[in-house]
Amino acid sequence: MLPLRGCHRCLVCLRGRGLTTASSPPLLPTSMAAPPHSLPGSKTLLRSNPSPPSSSAGSVPKRSRTMATDAAAAAHSASVGCSAMKAEFARHAEYLNTLNDKRERLVKASRDVTMNSKKVIFQVHRISKSNKEEILSKAENDLAVVVNQYIGKLVKELQGTDFWKLRRAYTFGVQEYVEAATFCRFCKTGTLLSLAEINDSLLELGDKSVEPLQINVLDYLLGVADLSGELMRLAIGRISDGEIEYAKSICAFVRDIYRELTLVVPLMDDNSEMKKKMETMLQSVVKIENACFSVHVRGSEYIPLLGSSDNPDYSFFGASDYDQ
Repeated sequence: MLPLRGCHRCLVCLRGRGLTTASSPPLLPTSMAAPPHSLPGSKTLLRSNPSPPSSSAGSVPKRSRTMATDAAAAAHSASVGCSAMKAEFARHAEYLNTLNDKRERLVKASRDVTMNSKKVIFQVHRISKSNKEEILSKAENDLAVVVNQYIGKLVKELQGTDFWKLRRAYTFGVQEYVEAATFCRFCKTGTLLSLAEINDSLLELGDKSVEPLQINVLDYLLGVADLSGELMRLAIGRISDGEIEYAKSICAFVRDIYRELTLVVPLMDDNSEMKKKMETMLQSVVKIENACFSVHVRGSEYIPLLGSSDNPDYSFFGASDYDQ
């Protein structure tokens, strides 16, 4: 009969090689095995599981359960953060809604400015030799109404705000107003209304304690570029009424504006719209020059339009020595 230690070792080897059968006796429990120190020179094959640490007085105390408290604190902080986020987005929504409402009011006011400024321009085109003073006086009164009623709405909406953000909402009305104002000034004095004079007139419409509305340089130049088209129509009409010198002065005035703008436009940052208007302005200059040139060269063919007399005077055509 084999010793207990030898039997145990043989059974372990056989089981590792898969040679044990169902009738083989089970291994001895680890509690019955001899401790390693009692078997000198032997190797320990089986090791018992380490015993858990004792819960004596010298051991580490257990951690308290704080899961419910931590969850409540996390939920509270999440609710606070969510409410702060909602409040922030509510402020943004209120700002955007206010800005959109202001933009709609500006579009309506700009449309009114455009329509009434066009009426002033049509009024000036009725000018003639006999009613020049009357027409210009009425046109200036209508322009004052445009400034006080309709430009005043723009000023009240935009003063004290960042009105550059809303420029696209009112730029077309401002351009039309600049065109009408400069057209009236030229017909009255033969000079160009400056941007400083226009902005000074707007200061009286708003509150002086807040930032006033100021027309920027781009809108002013765009309005001056549109002025060339109205001056071209005025020059053709003056030629038909026999005011050749007046038409020549219009031609020189439009040519000077075009020459100066050709130097300024390449230096502008946002000049895509200005380039398109420069092409139209060049066409207006060419039309005025061709009309004045045709009257100067072929003046005798325009006598029926200018009126007839027994001794017609051809000096206004630049041909005083014209063969009669």
